[in-house]
Order: sequence, then C-alpha cells, then structure tokens
Amino acid sequence: MAEERVPSEEELAEALERVEVADVLLNALSATASLGFHRLTADARDLPQARLAIEALRALEPVLREGGVDETVVRDLEQARANLQLAYASAVGEAKTPEEGPTPEGDALEDEPPETGQEPAL
Repeated sequence: MAEERVPSEEELAEALERVEVADVLLNALSATASLGFHRLTADARDLPQARLAIEALRALEPVLREGGVDETVVRDLEQARANLQLAYASAVGEAKTPEEGPTPEGDALEDEPPETGQEPAL
C-alpha cells in the first residue's frame, strides 16, 4: 500500500491562489441543492432544511451573476432551484394529506364554531 504524501505549506498556498470564490460557491450551491432534494425524500424529510436550501440558492444567484459566473451555469442553478421549489411544494402538499393525520392547526380550526353567527347543529 502506497503512503499518501502530505502537501507542503508552499504547495497548499499555491493551490489556494488558484481557487476562486465563485468556484467554491458553485460547489457549495451544488451540494446545497443536492441536500435540499435529499431532505424532501420520504426517509429524510425535513421541510425547514429544504426551504433553507431554496432560499440560499435564491439569495446567491444574483451574486454569482455579478461575480461574472458563466450565465449557463447560473441558469442551471436557477433550474435546480425551481425544481427544488416544485418538489418542496409537492412535499408540503403530501404532509397535509389525511393519511398522516390532521395538522395541529387543522385540529384547532375544526373545534371552532363556524363564523356564520349560528351555533353548530347537534
């Protein structure tokens, strides 16, 4: 088994000089989109985390444009965000289905009398 060589401080500094902030942002946003989709799966459902992914993508799209990132790449990220939003909306809809039971808000609304000024029929 070959030993892995640890880069010197000089090599790390040189590599750091070649890295651009836009590249790091693109990698981070790609991972963010992937995590957002993962958080919408049945096994890992976490709607607040998925929403955070959507908002992060939305917030950084104009920053990438202003930073000179290729328009095609930005459009691809916008499309990923749009797809994530659609999947999020679908997941929210599924969370409100009767199969999973009523939401706490739904329970409270059902216990209140109608707003017609009439008492509910017994």
